[in-house]
Amino acid sequence: MILDSVSRAGVGRILRVDHAGEYGANRIYAGQMAVLGRSSVGPVIQKMWDQEKDHLKKFDELMVTFRVRPTVLMPFWNVVGFALGAGTALLGKEGAMACTVAVEESIAHHYNNQIRTLMEDPEKYEELLQVIKKFRDEELEHHDIGLEHDAELAPAYAVLKRVIQAGCSVAIYLSERF
Repeated sequence: MILDSVSRAGVGRILRVDHAGEYGANRIYAGQMAVLGRSSVGPVIQKMWDQEKDHLKKFDELMVTFRVRPTVLMPFWNVVGFALGAGTALLGKEGAMACTVAVEESIAHHYNNQIRTLMEDPEKYEELLQVIKKFRDEELEHHDIGLEHDAELAPAYAVLKRVIQAGCSVAIYLSERF
């Protein structure tokens, strides 16, 4: 992918926020596994976490390839992500799955917005489009797994979901810019 300075800035912003998001997702799953890893839902969480590890690895590679710096907020996302994962897992498997549904729905929406932007020149951004589409589809699978594992039975599900999604929106906004 050959980029001019305008394209490079846009791709840099996409890579920075997506890298931060996948890092945050890894920390959320780490928190969930710390609480629920030995429970019946542990293997389900582990499988989703393994996919998130692959997503983060790919964004790590793309960050180096395109010489993009990570967000300065990485230490904050480290703590907040783990706390969110562990905190919702303390509500039980339903709380953990509610968190998964909320986060993955937000990320899929975010990825769809990026796909629309990159589709303005699909040949130029072909590789990045393929990566984001694949990861979006996997995030939607995680969303569905959360629903299949009783996310909607979590205490105050609707409120919990809205609060987590508001947090995701703030995280996306900040990570794109800083």
